Amino acid sequence: MQKTNTKKLLTSAGVIAFAVAVWHLLCIWGGPSWYTFARAPHVLIESAQQGTYLAPAATIIVAGLMLTCSVYAFSAAGTIRKMPLTTAALSTIALICVARALIAVPLLIRSTELDIWQLVASSVWLYVGICFLLGAKAYWQVYHRH
Repeated sequence: MQKTNTKKLLTSAGVIAFAVAVWHLLCIWGGPSWYTFARAPHVLIESAQQGTYLAPAATIIVAGLMLTCSVYAFSAAGTIRKMPLTTAALSTIALICVARALIAVPLLIRSTELDIWQLVASSVWLYVGICFLLGAKAYWQVYHRH
Protein backbone atom coordinates (compact mmCIF):
# COMPACT_ATOMS: atom_id res chain seq x y z
CA MET A 1 0.00 0.00 0.00
CA GLN A 2 1.45 3.34 -1.02
CA LYS A 3 -0.50 5.87 1.02
CA THR A 4 1.64 6.96 3.96
CA ASN A 5 -1.23 8.57 5.89
CA THR A 6 -3.33 5.43 5.60
CA LYS A 7 -0.39 3.38 6.87
CA LYS A 8 -0.08 5.70 9.85
CA LEU A 9 -3.82 5.48 10.57
CA LEU A 10 -3.79 1.70 10.34
CA THR A 11 -0.71 1.51 12.53
CA SER A 12 -2.34 3.74 15.16
CA ALA A 13 -5.50 1.59 15.05
CA GLY A 14 -3.35 -1.52 15.43
CA VAL A 15 -1.55 -0.05 18.42
CA ILE A 16 -4.86 0.91 20.05
CA ALA A 17 -6.31 -2.57 19.46
CA PHE A 18 -3.13 -4.13 20.88
CA ALA A 19 -3.29 -1.88 23.95
CA VAL A 20 -6.94 -2.79 24.49
CA ALA A 21 -6.03 -6.48 24.28
CA VAL A 22 -3.32 -6.01 26.91
CA TRP A 23 -5.72 -4.02 29.11
CA HIS A 24 -8.26 -6.84 28.94
CA LEU A 25 -5.65 -9.40 29.90
CA LEU A 26 -4.51 -7.20 32.79
CA CYS A 27 -8.08 -7.28 34.13
CA ILE A 28 -7.63 -11.00 34.78
CA TRP A 29 -4.59 -10.22 36.91
CA GLY A 30 -6.19 -7.15 38.53
CA GLY A 31 -9.33 -8.96 39.60
CA PRO A 32 -12.89 -7.79 40.21
CA SER A 33 -12.03 -4.14 40.83
CA TRP A 34 -10.35 -3.93 37.41
CA TYR A 35 -13.37 -5.54 35.72
CA THR A 36 -15.57 -3.00 37.50
CA PHE A 37 -13.36 -0.10 36.44
CA ALA A 38 -13.38 -1.38 32.84
CA ARG A 39 -17.19 -1.41 32.91
CA ALA A 40 -17.34 -5.13 32.24
CA PRO A 41 -20.79 -6.73 32.19
CA HIS A 42 -22.09 -7.52 35.68
CA VAL A 43 -21.94 -11.26 35.03
CA LEU A 44 -18.19 -11.02 34.39
CA ILE A 45 -17.63 -8.93 37.52
CA GLU A 46 -19.52 -11.56 39.53
CA SER A 47 -17.47 -14.32 37.90
CA ALA A 48 -14.25 -12.54 38.85
CA GLN A 49 -15.51 -12.13 42.41
CA GLN A 50 -16.45 -15.79 42.66
CA GLY A 51 -13.29 -17.03 40.96
CA THR A 52 -15.11 -18.90 38.19
CA TYR A 53 -13.68 -19.35 34.71
CA LEU A 54 -16.26 -17.25 32.85
CA ALA A 55 -14.51 -13.90 33.40
CA PRO A 56 -11.02 -14.99 32.37
CA ALA A 57 -12.33 -17.08 29.45
CA ALA A 58 -14.45 -14.21 28.09
CA THR A 59 -11.59 -11.78 28.64
CA ILE A 60 -9.13 -14.00 26.77
CA ILE A 61 -11.59 -14.30 23.87
CA VAL A 62 -12.06 -10.53 23.67
CA ALA A 63 -8.30 -9.99 23.92
CA GLY A 64 -7.80 -12.52 21.13
CA LEU A 65 -10.26 -10.64 18.94
CA MET A 66 -8.47 -7.36 19.66
CA LEU A 67 -5.11 -8.97 18.82
CA THR A 68 -6.62 -10.21 15.55
CA CYS A 69 -7.71 -6.65 14.75
CA SER A 70 -4.20 -5.49 15.51
CA VAL A 71 -2.66 -8.13 13.23
CA TYR A 72 -4.92 -7.12 10.33
CA ALA A 73 -4.14 -3.43 10.85
CA PHE A 74 -0.39 -4.09 10.86
CA SER A 75 -0.71 -6.42 7.87
CA ALA A 76 -2.60 -3.86 5.79
CA ALA A 77 -0.08 -1.20 6.80
CA GLY A 78 2.70 -3.43 5.48
CA THR A 79 4.35 -3.87 8.88
CA ILE A 80 3.87 -7.65 8.93
CA ARG A 81 3.16 -10.22 6.23
CA LYS A 82 -0.04 -10.10 4.20
CA MET A 83 -3.00 -11.82 5.86
CA PRO A 84 -5.79 -13.62 4.02
CA LEU A 85 -9.10 -11.84 3.44
CA THR A 86 -7.61 -8.50 4.51
CA THR A 87 -10.16 -6.28 2.79
CA ALA A 88 -13.08 -8.24 4.24
CA ALA A 89 -11.48 -8.26 7.69
CA LEU A 90 -10.73 -4.53 7.65
CA SER A 91 -14.26 -3.74 6.50
CA THR A 92 -15.84 -5.97 9.14
CA ILE A 93 -13.65 -4.56 11.90
CA ALA A 94 -14.49 -1.01 10.77
CA LEU A 95 -18.22 -1.78 10.91
CA ILE A 96 -17.96 -3.31 14.39
CA CYS A 97 -15.86 -0.41 15.72
CA VAL A 98 -18.22 2.24 14.35
CA ALA A 99 -21.23 0.32 15.74
CA ARG A 100 -19.48 0.18 19.13
CA ALA A 101 -18.88 3.93 18.94
CA LEU A 102 -22.54 4.62 18.17
CA ILE A 103 -23.67 2.71 21.26
CA ALA A 104 -22.89 5.87 23.23
CA VAL A 105 -25.39 8.05 21.37
CA PRO A 106 -28.59 6.70 22.97
CA LEU A 107 -26.83 6.32 26.31
CA LEU A 108 -25.72 9.95 26.25
CA ILE A 109 -29.16 11.15 25.17
CA ARG A 110 -31.02 9.22 27.88
CA SER A 111 -28.51 9.84 30.65
CA THR A 112 -28.92 12.62 33.15
CA GLU A 113 -25.15 12.74 33.71
CA LEU A 114 -22.33 12.85 31.19
CA ASP A 115 -20.52 9.52 31.24
CA ILE A 116 -16.95 10.53 30.41
CA TRP A 117 -15.78 6.90 30.19
CA GLN A 118 -18.43 6.06 27.60
CA LEU A 119 -17.74 9.27 25.67
CA VAL A 120 -13.98 8.64 25.55
CA ALA A 121 -14.36 4.93 24.71
CA SER A 122 -16.85 5.67 21.95
CA SER A 123 -14.65 8.41 20.51
CA VAL A 124 -11.67 6.07 20.45
CA TRP A 125 -13.67 3.31 18.75
CA LEU A 126 -15.04 5.77 16.21
CA TYR A 127 -11.47 6.84 15.40
CA VAL A 128 -10.32 3.22 15.15
CA GLY A 129 -13.32 2.35 12.96
CA ILE A 130 -12.57 5.22 10.60
CA CYS A 131 -8.91 4.13 10.44
CA PHE A 132 -9.96 0.60 9.49
CA LEU A 133 -12.49 1.91 6.97
CA LEU A 134 -9.91 4.11 5.25
CA GLY A 135 -7.46 1.22 5.38
CA ALA A 136 -9.97 -1.13 3.75
CA LYS A 137 -10.60 1.39 0.98
CA ALA A 138 -6.89 1.95 0.32
CA TYR A 139 -6.12 -1.78 0.51
CA TRP A 140 -8.89 -2.53 -1.97
CA GLN A 141 -7.60 0.11 -4.37
CA VAL A 142 -4.07 -1.28 -4.29
CA TYR A 143 -4.73 -5.02 -4.35
CA HIS A 144 -8.07 -5.47 -6.13
CA ARG A 145 -8.19 -2.95 -8.96
CA HIS A 146 -7.06 -4.23 -12.30
